Amino acid sequence: MKKKLISAAQALVTIGLLVWIFRDPVKNAEMAEAVSRAKWGWLLPGLASVGLACLLQTQRWFLLLRVQGVGMSWLRTLKIYMVGMFFNLFLLGSTGGDVVKIYYAMQEAKTRKEAALLSVLVDRIMGLLGLVVLTAVVVSLRWRELMAHQLTQALLLVLAGVMGGMLAVIAIGFFVDRLGLSQRVPAWMPLHKRIVEFAKAFSIYARDGQILGATLGISVVCHICNFCAFYFAARALGEFPGWVGLLDVSSVMPIIMTITSLPVSLSGVGVREGLFENLFAVMFATPKSVAVPLSLLGFCFTVFWAVVGGFIYFLYRPSDGLHLREMAREVDDVERDIEKANSRQS
Repeated sequence: MKKKLISAAQALVTIGLLVWIFRDPVKNAEMAEAVSRAKWGWLLPGLASVGLACLLQTQRWFLLLRVQGVGMSWLRTLKIYMVGMFFNLFLLGSTGGDVVKIYYAMQEAKTRKEAALLSVLVDRIMGLLGLVVLTAVVVSLRWRELMAHQLTQALLLVLAGVMGGMLAVIAIGFFVDRLGLSQRVPAWMPLHKRIVEFAKAFSIYARDGQILGATLGISVVCHICNFCAFYFAARALGEFPGWVGLLDVSSVMPIIMTITSLPVSLSGVGVREGLFENLFAVMFATPKSVAVPLSLLGFCFTVFWAVVGGFIYFLYRPSDGLHLREMAREVDDVERDIEKANSRQS
């Protein structure tokens, strides 16, 4: 019931934001005109950028699976990754894709179900750490411009708070593992289950620094590819001519990506467009009639590949016919097994 209420609230927020953004008929006409003048040749590199990011993220997860001896082929890993992408985008809630990925990976891993779950968890962690590294670089390069406006100052504080909170949970999990305190983490502690899982993940993956370094590097390149997708969308609409504009776009994308990842609206729709509308107007004097189509066009590159993942799902889906609820139940069972194993440690 709680999840349904959250999803309903997200849907209402999404609808409300979209109504607010598209409330002005004059601006809507200007947006339509901007789209009609678009150079559609830039769509192909935009689609290719997100497609390359999908392949790289598959490689990152494949490496993490291989560390734990899960012998899933690279092609099967790609299929499951794309299916997870489809569910992350089109399923109400923000974790449906992860549940599906974990479930299908557990079916492949057979007796290594815990390994499959932890690989998805660490995959998420490396994606976050890659974004943190890239954010530190691009923000430092555009620090003066970002600090010149009250809006960007406020959003940088939000960015620092969200990233800081995520990193704090990861750090707690790391020290819990290093100090052997997994069994002493009280059950009432906020994010108890996640901290125990992080500790278990670190106890396995921290042994292989080479793989962690490789997956971190892949994560950085993945985020650059996603930044490029929105840059190509801007080029299609006649904004940011020349490659110098890529750095401009990249300077605000960490803010947009981090805030839209929060469970405020469905897949960040509405929040993303509002951020583009205001950030690009303040930072680059981009007309709002261009900024909103830019956001939607860049997002459509991801939607395209998620739809491809949907087709893969209908072809890949096994005959067991399990619904997401049953998949989530199996994933929860493995998570409880991890907690019990840690509680038995001395």
